[in-house]
Amino acid sequence: MAGECVPCNGPDLKNMGEEDLWELINDNRHRISLGVRPCIVIPYLRQARVLTEMDEDEIVTCHNLTNRCMRTSYMLDLLRTQGRNGAVALLESLMIHYPTLYTQVTGRKPSTEPSRFSGLIKYSELTEYLVRAVTGMQRELQEAHHEARRMTARCTSLESEIGQIMEQEEKSRCLQADNERIRRHLCSLQREVTKLKDEKCDLYVCYTAAIEEKSVMNKRLHELNLQVYQLQSELKKAQMENELQRKHSLTYTSLAETAQLQEEIRRLRCELEKAKKLDPAHHDILAQDLAEAIDSQVQLAEQLKCYREENEQLLREKQGLIDQKECLSLQVKQLTLDCNMHEQKLTLIHNQMKELQAERDQAYLSRDEAQAMIAHTLGEKDTLRCQLMELQERVFSLHAKCSPRVQQRSSDDTEADWGSLRSSCEESLVPNRRRLQRMDAINPMSLSSCHSESEDVAGSSVRSRNAEPPSSDSLRRREDALHADSSLEAAETDALLDDFVLLPSVWCEDKQKPRLCLSNDSISDGLSRTSVPPFLMRSRPKAFRINGRVLSISFEGGALLSQLAVVGGNKTGVFVHWVAEGSAAHTVGISPGAQIVEIKYELNQKALKMVLEDSTLEEAIWALGQVTGLCHLSLRPKQDDYEALLQQLQNSQISSGDSFYVRVNMSLPTGSNGSLAVSCNDILHVTNTRPTGVEDSWHASQVHPCQLLDLQSGIVPNYYRAQRLLIRAIEDMSFQTKKCKKAGDTAAQNQLKAVRIVTTGRQGRNPLWVSVEDETSKSTESDDTTAPKSCVTLMPYTLVTPHYPPICRPILLLPTVLGRILDKKLAGWQGFQLCEPEALSSCEHTTRLQRSEILEECEQGTNLCYTLQSVEKVMKKGIHCVLPLGLDCVRRLHRAKIFPIIIFISQTARSARKLRSKLQRHTQSEEQLLACSKSEEPLLDKLPCLYHSVAPDSWCDQSSLLTSLRTIIYEEQKKIVWVEPDLW
Repeated sequence: MAGECVPCNGPDLKNMGEEDLWELINDNRHRISLGVRPCIVIPYLRQARVLTEMDEDEIVTCHNLTNRCMRTSYMLDLLRTQGRNGAVALLESLMIHYPTLYTQVTGRKPSTEPSRFSGLIKYSELTEYLVRAVTGMQRELQEAHHEARRMTARCTSLESEIGQIMEQEEKSRCLQADNERIRRHLCSLQREVTKLKDEKCDLYVCYTAAIEEKSVMNKRLHELNLQVYQLQSELKKAQMENELQRKHSLTYTSLAETAQLQEEIRRLRCELEKAKKLDPAHHDILAQDLAEAIDSQVQLAEQLKCYREENEQLLREKQGLIDQKECLSLQVKQLTLDCNMHEQKLTLIHNQMKELQAERDQAYLSRDEAQAMIAHTLGEKDTLRCQLMELQERVFSLHAKCSPRVQQRSSDDTEADWGSLRSSCEESLVPNRRRLQRMDAINPMSLSSCHSESEDVAGSSVRSRNAEPPSSDSLRRREDALHADSSLEAAETDALLDDFVLLPSVWCEDKQKPRLCLSNDSISDGLSRTSVPPFLMRSRPKAFRINGRVLSISFEGGALLSQLAVVGGNKTGVFVHWVAEGSAAHTVGISPGAQIVEIKYELNQKALKMVLEDSTLEEAIWALGQVTGLCHLSLRPKQDDYEALLQQLQNSQISSGDSFYVRVNMSLPTGSNGSLAVSCNDILHVTNTRPTGVEDSWHASQVHPCQLLDLQSGIVPNYYRAQRLLIRAIEDMSFQTKKCKKAGDTAAQNQLKAVRIVTTGRQGRNPLWVSVEDETSKSTESDDTTAPKSCVTLMPYTLVTPHYPPICRPILLLPTVLGRILDKKLAGWQGFQLCEPEALSSCEHTTRLQRSEILEECEQGTNLCYTLQSVEKVMKKGIHCVLPLGLDCVRRLHRAKIFPIIIFISQTARSARKLRSKLQRHTQSEEQLLACSKSEEPLLDKLPCLYHSVAPDSWCDQSSLLTSLRTIIYEEQKKIVWVEPDLW
């Protein structure tokens, strides 16, 4: 039958899903962009209702889309937002207008009824659609002719207006020159005034410093004068004492010697009188005695002189001892002060030790009370289980004995007995019991979050029975007991959490502080009570439950950022850093050191969930700031990681817990606040999304091209502010007058390179966005296939990940017209080899096509293809594989973890003339080379990786170009490969 599809080896398009269809189109995006004219396929796409009239106007008349390839690529982006309908409509339009291209893309021959596998357009309506399309095109042609004549008349009138505007522009240019000259003069005067003000401020500072220095010197002089006066007084006092002592010593010595001498003189005179009366012999004897007396007197005088010298020496020694005494007295005073200070310190330490002992005793008491309560609760649960088993056995026995009619009555009696038994039990036990309230000290959340701290302080867990000081032996015993009975402890903890509920009837006066309550005996009864406990009453769901190691807490989270502060980032996790005393977060037991994994809350009667496990600090603060009422917070205790993060922050090793790499899609100049100047396609390492003192900014560093090393760092706009700057830059480029003169081609080209337009429509998990899920509408949206798709979003930054190719990377030279000429020349060098195609059978061709292992087909109708296996075979030899392919192979290679070196050789009319002979030898022309370069250059920005561009004036002939390419390849081989994720 003529209407049926001709069987072929290609995949069945009916059974392919949305992602498979678009993956097939994206793999052939380069071929479609080069071969399809949007004006031909748009009428069919309009008829299929995948494009609107506004979309058609935007594709055809947009100033940013300067050539046909860019318009076709933009049309593919718009069709991607329509999901599977867009892909099917595109393939049907290719089947009608481009059957050969349809076969190359899908591997199937075109059918005469293209709408049968999609159902977008009925076959009966296709002829009518074609007639309307031809009529509409004729009408549009006539309207275009009328519009051309009208625009010609309008152009004549505008030329006269342009002449007038030129005159006004000349006048305004003169006025602007005068204004600029006056402004420069004013700026120079302002700089001089500022300089004088700075000099005046410096003089004031010097004058103030001199006055302060003079005041200090006067004070020091006054102190020195006082010291001199004191020294002079002490010197005079010492001189007076010395003089008195010397006089006293001389007086005492002279009086004693005078009396002795006078006595001797009298004796000598008496002897002399006697000698005069005696004979000469006696006279001689007396003379001799006199001479001896004189000699003895001389000796006494010499002894007196020695005594005086010794006295002076003793006085000097006395003065030294006095000075030494003063020094010792000063040392005694200093030692006394030090002793008093140490006594005060010891007193404070003893007081603190007493307080610590009291706190330790209180902690032991609270721990024992908690253990007693847990044991009591478990005992009551066991009693309740036994009672429940007895009642169930009783019911089963009654059911077994009774007939079907009697069984109904017995069941009613059983229920009545059950109700009477429960009411009697409650009446007998509840009046004698008072409601127990568990305070914050034994909150299960507090016990879980403070488990590591209790091990360091008290060295015990909730399983300890005896209060024991934290010695090394007790720590070892308790650690062994903890590891031996960890399963039993987990069971007790789960049982405890299952029994404790949040009752609204026992809320405190402060509505923000709920307490966990349980109908139970007084703690003073201990474990000695043997009566049967009452049944536990539940009035609302549990406050939190342990899921593995994650704690889920429910509390009133109004103004949540005022209750707690967070620290960390996407690399380390977001941790609670500070909790306000008395807040609801503090009451339910949230403490510093807990990692925030997830937060749930209600907004506009919708349940929202935000995953913060790998979010940045900026995202976490924004997410916590959205909470306005009751919230559910999921926490994971990680005290060790939190302390390690704080240690790194204190040592200035890191500035936050954020760390990720982005590719910049726009150029940002240096600002006045020390912002970092970056260019389009630069790689940045973001280390802080909330720097102190700067709003709406990130702290980032430029990355070394060959190593993961941070270079120059600074401030850059955050994602949302950079997105606004990107939109503003695109608007400015849209309204600028484009000058297509030859002299301005290079400048216009460089200006367009300042912005790289990257869009996405996928709501995936990414450090640049917060993941918000609407849980209430999740199920309904999954069933509704007509729900609108997400809109296209401009991205100023794209997340990238580093890759380190261990072997030589393949080489891809662009544009393809020039690449085919240079591939064989480059492959003739040592270390390079040209990729050879493989001949495949029909079955093998179909299998590899489904696996996306075919990079490109050599000719249509033959099974000679370039495959991944041929590329890998060359790479295993340790040499570069030269790829004679187009841009469509890049994504397939990336999917196989192969990252080629992409080199684009920019072309101008002058550079194309240098290759005229080579082009003619390969049956190519300069116009074809320029057209190919102009069409492929915009497609490079769609690649998920970086490429190297060669300037047209950097080489003079083919040999210099090949030498330059070889140097570029060796440099690119050393660099890190940065790859973006799939944005659709």
